[in-house]
Amino acid sequence: MRPYRKIPRSPWTVAAGAALAIVTAGAFSTLAGLLVGPLHEDLGWSRASVGLGSLVNMVVYGASAPFAAALMDRLGMRRVAVGALCLVGAGAGLATTMTAPWQFVLYWGVLVGLGTGATATTFAATVTERWFVARRGLVTGLLTAASVVGQFVFLPVLSWVIDTYSWRAAAAALALAAAGALPVVWAAVREPRKDPGRTEDTARPAGRTEGAARHALRTLARAARTGPFWLLAGTFAVCGASTNGVMWTHFAPAAHDHGMPVTVAASLLSLIGIFNVAGTVASGWLTDRADPRRLLAVYYALRGLTLLALPLLLTSAVDAPLVAFTVVFGLLDVATVPPTIALCRAHYGADAPVVFGWVSAAHQVGAGAVAFAGGVARDAFGSYDPVWVGAGALCAGAALLALTVRRAGQAGREALTPPVPATPRRSRALPASPPPCR
Repeated sequence: MRPYRKIPRSPWTVAAGAALAIVTAGAFSTLAGLLVGPLHEDLGWSRASVGLGSLVNMVVYGASAPFAAALMDRLGMRRVAVGALCLVGAGAGLATTMTAPWQFVLYWGVLVGLGTGATATTFAATVTERWFVARRGLVTGLLTAASVVGQFVFLPVLSWVIDTYSWRAAAAALALAAAGALPVVWAAVREPRKDPGRTEDTARPAGRTEGAARHALRTLARAARTGPFWLLAGTFAVCGASTNGVMWTHFAPAAHDHGMPVTVAASLLSLIGIFNVAGTVASGWLTDRADPRRLLAVYYALRGLTLLALPLLLTSAVDAPLVAFTVVFGLLDVATVPPTIALCRAHYGADAPVVFGWVSAAHQVGAGAVAFAGGVARDAFGSYDPVWVGAGALCAGAALLALTVRRAGQAGREALTPPVPATPRRSRALPASPPPCR
């Protein structure tokens, strides 16, 4: 008997397996920020070259998310998650052999980007949609927090490995971590059984004959005809620009420019990650109880203020104002995910995971653009200060955009949902399924 059949099929078991995949893939997302200095010093690459690899990684990450969500409809969540871990492990392993910048773009930008994109927030949204009915906001917050754990909690360890051994040792360690997570994820992540008490929008879509790519593109075409999609994509692009783009890629080298050791800067990022967990879970709890549009407006406004203050706070030592910045920014960093997923679900129903995948693609385009711009600004002006100020201004605009998203209604869902063929006159309509008992 195969080992995975011994694991009981329950929502929380599946969520735990998904969390492990998300944590493992999340550790890959922030290592690029620690590699800027070592690759510049060891291989002589410019920061712009390293930034180009980060740009490709983030764009591929975002572009792969909607296709991964559609592929989960066809192949199942388990196969997609395991395939994604194989990709990130292969990319990290090949990165240890790099000698030219184009290899960084291929190995880290493309392979790792594909794998992390498939196990990102769209994966969390799919697990939540298929296995949970009540407390969806809370579960979304918990799975998003798992990504944060991978992104930040392991940063001091990876920074220590780079300082003690080399950047190649850190990449090899991540490859081994991906390989170790594979059997557990394969055993735990399952599809829900067809349950007569499960509504159509919580079960795996049945009878879908079109391919994953066609389904993703058709969903995009329908969503693009609605206003909320563009507003959510625009705000989430700013989210990526003000988190992955600046903090996860350029905070450590920016702090090092002010005389702070990279290991200390990585510890501050880890502190941000700790408060990310609290902020994301709290945001999921609030999303179940408050208007997601207003939550987004508050989050973006406060994040913009913290980024505008950062150039005044960076010094060679860690003091109270800088610690206060890390706490506040950590609470706000990933808090935008649960309200954004909730708005996608409210407007687009069963196709919400795929729509959110396209919204996440905008997130990564914004992140990649600012990651690349940050490296160019540092090479040109010798400072990251213009990038912090620009990101803060973008957050102010996103706060205003969030308030313009209209409330979800039947009109919004009709714009996305394809028309259903009329029932023949002699056919008798089947009784509605009973409500879910979870």
